[in-house]
Amino acid sequence: MTETDELLVCRQVHPLTHDVTTFVFEYAEPRLFRHEPGQFVTLTLDIDGEPVQRCYTISSPPTRPFLLTTTVKRIPGGRVSNWMHDRLRPGDTVRAHGPHGDFSTARHPAPRYLFLSGGVGVTPSMAMTRTLYDLADPADVVFVHSARTPKDIVFRRELDFIAATAPNIRVVHVCEDDHPYEPWGGYRGRLTIEMLRQVAPDFLEREVFVCGPAPYMAAARAMLTDAGLDMDRYHQESFAFETSLGTPAAAPGAGFKVEFTRSGRTIECDADTALLAAAARAGLNLPASCAQGMCGTCKTPLLSGSVDMQHNGGIRPREIARNKILLCCSKPLEDLVIDA
Repeated sequence: MTETDELLVCRQVHPLTHDVTTFVFEYAEPRLFRHEPGQFVTLTLDIDGEPVQRCYTISSPPTRPFLLTTTVKRIPGGRVSNWMHDRLRPGDTVRAHGPHGDFSTARHPAPRYLFLSGGVGVTPSMAMTRTLYDLADPADVVFVHSARTPKDIVFRRELDFIAATAPNIRVVHVCEDDHPYEPWGGYRGRLTIEMLRQVAPDFLEREVFVCGPAPYMAAARAMLTDAGLDMDRYHQESFAFETSLGTPAAAPGAGFKVEFTRSGRTIECDADTALLAAAARAGLNLPASCAQGMCGTCKTPLLSGSVDMQHNGGIRPREIARNKILLCCSKPLEDLVIDA
């Protein structure tokens, strides 16, 4: 894919569980997708006449480049996930920007991996596992996935097939509870250090990738830190897919004037507040998605002034040299004029 928005056509829709569905896309003008396993794209969807952006992991591997898939969990009250589940059908089009992200085995090659995932956080680890499997990569993988019940295990059949046919890939499912129609006989409860020592005794020597709900990731990080893992081996996918951008509850203090030329608005923003949050607090709705400096959706030309920008890879050095900034992670150092 490219740095500009690309038109994608939905070709298939595959329900995986009662609340998780995979959407299959191809380019409107057929060509190959190029990305690294574990990366994500920002989708722009037309919902009630309004363009809305969300970040979704690419669940398909780069070894299958003719199609791109995203696997989406229906979130109660989630505007985008519910729209996709209820409305997006084969033949419909969306726009995509990306790929983005360095949560990938391609960026952190190793002879041994430990993938820890919870819920729909399975998607980047699935993309990386599919890639290793397709390439017959000899890397040793322990893939531990946590779900609420057996019926909530995403990609269950495919993961079990991969484990059965690739001797170097071990898949372990962990369920918190039984399903009414399927008692669970495997590992139960939440992931613990004792459980991890059983399934991957050498976990301190593995490259670790973690993705899931925020409490799951916080617990995994604390557990591995306490166990003595070298945190240079620890990688985490940290943005949430259906959370709002959020705005500070406090009233704005004295700060700098920020003029948004295309919106025709001037607001105040103090030196401790990101521009996107200040704009949202003032009722200004600007394109954004991850709100963590990763996806690039809020990339905007800075016409005058200077900012403190602490990004996470969502903008390239040559774009910074052309005075572009990410609103979500930029704080003003003086009065600003922004082309937004």
